[in-house]
Amino acid sequence: MHPYRTHNCGALRAADIGVAARLSGWVHAKRDHGGLLFIDLRDHFGLTQCVFDRENAVFVEAERLRVESVVTLTGTVVARAPGTANPKLPTGEIELRVTALLVQSAAEMLPIQVAGEAEFPEDLRLKYRFLDLRREKMHRNIMLRTAVIASIRRRMAEAGFVEFATPILTASSPEGARDFLVPARLHPGQFYALPQAPQQFKQLIMVAGFERYFQIAPCFRDEASRADRSPGEFYQLDFEMSFVTQEDVFAAIEPVMAGVFSEFAGGRAVTNPPFPRIPYERALAEYGTDKPDLRNPLRIRDVTAEFAGSGFALFARIAAEGGVVRAIPAPGAGGQPRSFFDKLNEWARAEGASGLGYIIFGVEGAKGPIARNLEAERAEAIRTSLGLATGDAVFLAAGKKGEVEKFAGSVRTKLGEELGLCERDAFRFCWITDFPMYERNEETGEIDFSHNPFSMPQGGLEALETQDPLTIKAYQYDIVCNGVELSSGAIRNHRPDIMLRAFAIAGYPAAEVERRFGGMLNAFRYGAPPHGGSAPGIDRIVMLLAEEPNIREVILFPLNQQGQDLMMGAPAEVAPERLRELSIRLALPAQRKTG
Repeated sequence: MHPYRTHNCGALRAADIGVAARLSGWVHAKRDHGGLLFIDLRDHFGLTQCVFDRENAVFVEAERLRVESVVTLTGTVVARAPGTANPKLPTGEIELRVTALLVQSAAEMLPIQVAGEAEFPEDLRLKYRFLDLRREKMHRNIMLRTAVIASIRRRMAEAGFVEFATPILTASSPEGARDFLVPARLHPGQFYALPQAPQQFKQLIMVAGFERYFQIAPCFRDEASRADRSPGEFYQLDFEMSFVTQEDVFAAIEPVMAGVFSEFAGGRAVTNPPFPRIPYERALAEYGTDKPDLRNPLRIRDVTAEFAGSGFALFARIAAEGGVVRAIPAPGAGGQPRSFFDKLNEWARAEGASGLGYIIFGVEGAKGPIARNLEAERAEAIRTSLGLATGDAVFLAAGKKGEVEKFAGSVRTKLGEELGLCERDAFRFCWITDFPMYERNEETGEIDFSHNPFSMPQGGLEALETQDPLTIKAYQYDIVCNGVELSSGAIRNHRPDIMLRAFAIAGYPAAEVERRFGGMLNAFRYGAPPHGGSAPGIDRIVMLLAEEPNIREVILFPLNQQGQDLMMGAPAEVAPERLRELSIRLALPAQRKTG
């Protein structure tokens, strides 16, 4: 008999009754029923109930075992007593009647419990992540992640993509976040950067003639944590294609995304390709965000014209001063009590707005604070444009365009939740397209890239030389699912002349571009194919499929919100001799005095 196991803890069935078996695993739970002691033994594959009777020579030793001790149990497979079978367990018809016990590793008192669904502080969970990962939900999430990655790899290979690994030690790249820097011992005063994304390398792979590349790429960014973003590092499905248009990229990745989500959706609905295409400006106007959740059926409408010169003086003045008025429909809300509208008004103020106006469309016409000062025909025009009926209502927001769009998007989300309008058990995809190439930096007032600086401007070199930079759109796109941005992508700028001009508009002299991106620019001078791609986030895909609100729930060993590894004690100080070897002298910030 094997020294550790003849079967795993999820393998035994009724057909094995009478078989001698040996199992190894963790003591998941213990139950003392007087003359009988039950131990639930757990391994990666499942759980088996094991039973000791008081006459057993190892009974006393089994009694002393702490949960999570690792043991090897030998015995005979028997049927459970009548009425005690557990249909929820694959092994629920049998138990192992133990004759021998060997303790492989005794556990100390646990800082967090593995069995059960008790909640524990995040710092404890991360410090003892090896225990946290033994819990059923976490184990399931990590195995889901593994299965999703395997599915992606298979689907990408079937679509003709070839997997390559790009360098980890590289040069800095303007991806929108701070780099993690690595000192180069052999080159004092110089540093490698960990890649924020394999952007330049995957483009160079296209220049090298490998027309379809992908990898499950590690990316490193020194940025703050968010619920949908892990600090430090994350993984993405990075891919690139040659001789393609934007639509070719969409057509290649949509079946992969839809296929993976359908495979692991567990009966939840998934958008079939082709996914809806929503231009960036329309997304802001109709959804109030460039990450719209299409499970919410509500659409925002512009009703500035209906209030221009109207009797409702506040909105009329805003319209006259160049502001906008946005309407968010609320089907069925007309039957809600006054407290419903008051609560939403209080919520709006908590969000930083002055309030939230509304009109209720009743049997006798429009009513409410705004309707009292708005001409009846204007109220009727608003009702008609939004397709509302008697018993419905509309909420209104007015002010500067950018601020109102964002606030109206929040109102749309809030109404969808409060009125129960959002689709359940579904994954709804869309593409956001036609992003602006440039934006004005709010702090400096200078023109800056709004998205990926390596994107091809729509209109090419002519647009860069003849148009106002703020009117130029790029071949840039995001893929969004249920309000979560999964990926940014673009058709790339593969021509040195266009690239130098694009960077010049953003304030980068040609010499600076050559210094920072000379490797890629030089490659483009020797024949570069038109190419494009994208990079859906693996962590976010799994987070959605697992229905987890925080991305750390689907990552094996995540950092905490302060970018610390509490389990391994990183980051940590380095010995002075090591710093001298790297030609580094610390200039630490002065510590604040306390007390």
